Amino acid sequence: MPRTSRFSIDPSTNLPAFDSFGQLGQFLRDASADEESRQMSESMGLLSGHIENIIARLRVNRARDLVAPLLVDFLTVLREHRNLVVNLALPWRGLYEYAAYLQALNNFRVLIGQWLLAGGTEHPELLLSPEDFELVAWRTLGEGVLLIDMYEEGVFGPPRETSSPGPLDTPRVARALQWWSKLRR
Repeated sequence: MPRTSRFSIDPSTNLPAFDSFGQLGQFLRDASADEESRQMSESMGLLSGHIENIIARLRVNRARDLVAPLLVDFLTVLREHRNLVVNLALPWRGLYEYAAYLQALNNFRVLIGQWLLAGGTEHPELLLSPEDFELVAWRTLGEGVLLIDMYEEGVFGPPRETSSPGPLDTPRVARALQWWSKLRR
């Protein structure tokens, strides 16, 4: 099922351009091609909603007592999403992008833990800027979008032509047989 986009297309990449995590989440929900893609897209949409809330809060105030609970809640959502990813069917797990996305999710979880611990609980503000959080979030979700795209391209894309070697001409066969007989001596 081809994707249609209500978003502007970036002429350099020919892909939809997103200005916010909310737009990305909506695109993911609208673009799923099968049940697992739908679940994956919805889960990533949920992640993007939490990310948007955390960034908005960080831009207003980085107070530990206000932002830390959002980050802890996000860790729970991230863990649930990771469990969904780990339980995807074999066609997903065979993709190179699958391992890259799992690594990105794990890195994001570790960074959140480090951000929560940095400065200790006696420090009233988190040592986390909205820009740093946003950078890691875009990278992580970008890996997820790439995984979904590669999966759907592999499963629903046009069939790939298989290539086979052409017939060997007589001189090549003769040279190969000579070479093989020399090896056997």
